[in-house]
Amino acid sequence: MSCSRPKVLCHSAPWPSRSRGSRPRASRFGATSIQRCRESSGARAACCCASTAIRSSVCGVRSNRSPHRTSCASCCAGSESHPTPNGRDAPGWWRRSHSFALEDVPKFLSSNTVEEVLRRAVLFSPMFPVRWRWNLNRSLTVLRFKGGRKNPAPLQRLESDDVMAAVFPALVACQNENPTGPIEIPEHPMVEQTMYDCLHEVMDVDALRELVVGLEHGDVAVTCRDTTEPSVLAHEIVNSQPYTFLDDAPLEERRSRSISLRRGLPVDAHDLAALDSAAIARVRDEARPDPRDADELHDLLLSLVVVRARPEWRDWFAELAGARRAKSLTAADQEFWCAAERGEQAEALLSGGGVDVESVAASALRGHLELLGPVNAELLAAESALPLSTVAIALPRLEAEGFALRGNFDPALQGEQWCARRLLLRIHGYTQQRLRREIEPVTAQDFMRFVLRWQRVAPDTQREGRAGLAATIAQLQGFEIPAGTWESDVLPTRVSGYHSAWLDQLCLSGEVAWARLRVREPVDEDAATRSSAFPSRSTPVTLLTRADMPWLLQAVRGDAQPVEPQSGATREVLEALRAHGALFTNDIAIVARRLPAEVEAALWDAVARGLVTADGFAAVRALLVGRRWSRPVQRHRGLRRGVSGLSSGEGRWSLVPRALPVQDRDELAEAIAEQLLVRWGVVFRELLVRETLALPWRDLLWAFRRMEARGTARGGRFVNGFAGEQFALPEAVDALRRVRRTDRTGEEIRLSAADPLNLAGIITPGARIPAIRANTVVYRDGVPLGDGQPEPGSVDAVSTLSA
Repeated sequence: MSCSRPKVLCHSAPWPSRSRGSRPRASRFGATSIQRCRESSGARAACCCASTAIRSSVCGVRSNRSPHRTSCASCCAGSESHPTPNGRDAPGWWRRSHSFALEDVPKFLSSNTVEEVLRRAVLFSPMFPVRWRWNLNRSLTVLRFKGGRKNPAPLQRLESDDVMAAVFPALVACQNENPTGPIEIPEHPMVEQTMYDCLHEVMDVDALRELVVGLEHGDVAVTCRDTTEPSVLAHEIVNSQPYTFLDDAPLEERRSRSISLRRGLPVDAHDLAALDSAAIARVRDEARPDPRDADELHDLLLSLVVVRARPEWRDWFAELAGARRAKSLTAADQEFWCAAERGEQAEALLSGGGVDVESVAASALRGHLELLGPVNAELLAAESALPLSTVAIALPRLEAEGFALRGNFDPALQGEQWCARRLLLRIHGYTQQRLRREIEPVTAQDFMRFVLRWQRVAPDTQREGRAGLAATIAQLQGFEIPAGTWESDVLPTRVSGYHSAWLDQLCLSGEVAWARLRVREPVDEDAATRSSAFPSRSTPVTLLTRADMPWLLQAVRGDAQPVEPQSGATREVLEALRAHGALFTNDIAIVARRLPAEVEAALWDAVARGLVTADGFAAVRALLVGRRWSRPVQRHRGLRRGVSGLSSGEGRWSLVPRALPVQDRDELAEAIAEQLLVRWGVVFRELLVRETLALPWRDLLWAFRRMEARGTARGGRFVNGFAGEQFALPEAVDALRRVRRTDRTGEEIRLSAADPLNLAGIITPGARIPAIRANTVVYRDGVPLGDGQPEPGSVDAVSTLSA
């Protein structure tokens, strides 16, 4: 039996919830998982919870409380177990002094008695006295106001306790003395009303019975797993949130501390980046034992069980042997030492028989791994005097307990290696510290010089050709820019000799798409229709690779969806696309029975709403130029239309796919983090002011930390003057160093204020320049000049004044 402590986590995943008060459906719960993780203190614990993924559902909170209460009550009856308080849909757990099979957990409850068990369990939960006081206030038994003044809450609580003692004396009596069985619930209107509120408002006893019936009939699948540490769902169990301090005694707080949160590595061992050899040597030196007297050597022998004789320790060992506290053993013509208390176990290890060899071998290897750092099985067998076969059996046992990790840690060793989790965490920390010390932060000015080169805007850094355009789009995807600025200002500054035909080829081949990702803020419908019905060069759109559109929609929109008009030409165009799929503009006019000008106005309105897109970017050019509107509309009496010969290659129009619900928030956060690193090279919180992301910075921060642990990103202090953690690509760190060493030559770069690189007032000091296409921003050696207003007489200035 392992000395580690397991705890169990079970959670149920319901199907879409029902409305409150309706009859429960038999298929609301799809599956239940039970997880047992191990602690380090030696006893056993178990926990039962419901999934935290359904907090937003109507019955999620109510459905999740009742399984925990009833499971605890059923499990704790007649045994030494202690359920923790659980006030909402967070997981709950209970401790057991003995082990049990995970498959037995669903059998703790029966559909015939589950409601009665829940009624007994509710009596000792914090929700019962809260609902009791509420009902006393409603019935005017305990008044909220007396004599025109508010009755203080402590006095109301005392009066409620007095009423409880008179009505329900068995509940307020000491429960630890002379227990005579279950408490008999009195037939009192206030008690019955409070019990009903707890069972049907705070919790959902009908859903609980439905779940138990599903477990009994096999309609709800049960999955059991043994893990080495608490899962993410168990973190609220560990912290006992939010009911840790509601009980009178601090017992729940002590129970929570007995379960430790994950203090290990942020990723799996096989995902770790290459560890620093100097860090490995440093940890080995720190862990190497150096006993200073006989007592310390005795403690060391107790932890190692058996160890090869060491010349440098012989004097201390002779003192221990003379006091009969240690003994010497011989095996295969080699001398081994052990503590007298471990003599029987050491002899069993060397002879291969006697006591439980596997348990003793695991104990011995645990002690050696604490002192050796990364080591392979062969070296570990030679150091511990154990046969290689015994080592091969004991190491997976330590891995299952969460003590040891396997992987390739030290490049100087061959084959699979093993290391104690504690030492591996220290090595990983030293490696990150060394990498961060190598970085000397730069000023905001040098960072702007770097990012101008990173996005290929600086002279002699532009990309070339169609491949360069594709790389530029992949870097900028997800960043929305006014539609008229993409081909006039943004792409030509990054791609040398830019041709619009390159973009058309990428779009029509299916590699690149365009759309408006951000959902427009809700405004007056009539005003919104009027403002978006006419093509505007300021309508924000983004270019993106078509394969990345699904997760980019999730990243920008989140749970929001664009609003469709209830009537009008735009509604008819959307219905035509929804019924017939992708259509050319002429086909839309025929299906919707609208004039070409009305169709174009409706399409642009749908584009501004983020509802439609087209195969080619030529569709945006055609709408902005207004080519069709300039031609007189000729009505034909017959069916024949002929060929206009003026097609711009815009392709077909189609609906923008709806953003799917986020299934894996961590995976989406990592995709966003990778995109931000590709775009900026170095990422910190202030740099995301102009980004339109649905996920908060805290989610991205964990994604960046996981990438740093895997070695795909570097963490540290890269730019001075900005608080918080900063992350960069390894190649960006090298480029940042080169920029810092490069002299400043007074280089000036002029950009549109709508360009993503308009970071004036964000990264550099000074006022911010509004990100509109009429404004410009000029950088001289990374410092913005002027106020960003268009020059008098320029086309932008005239358009701004006329607007």
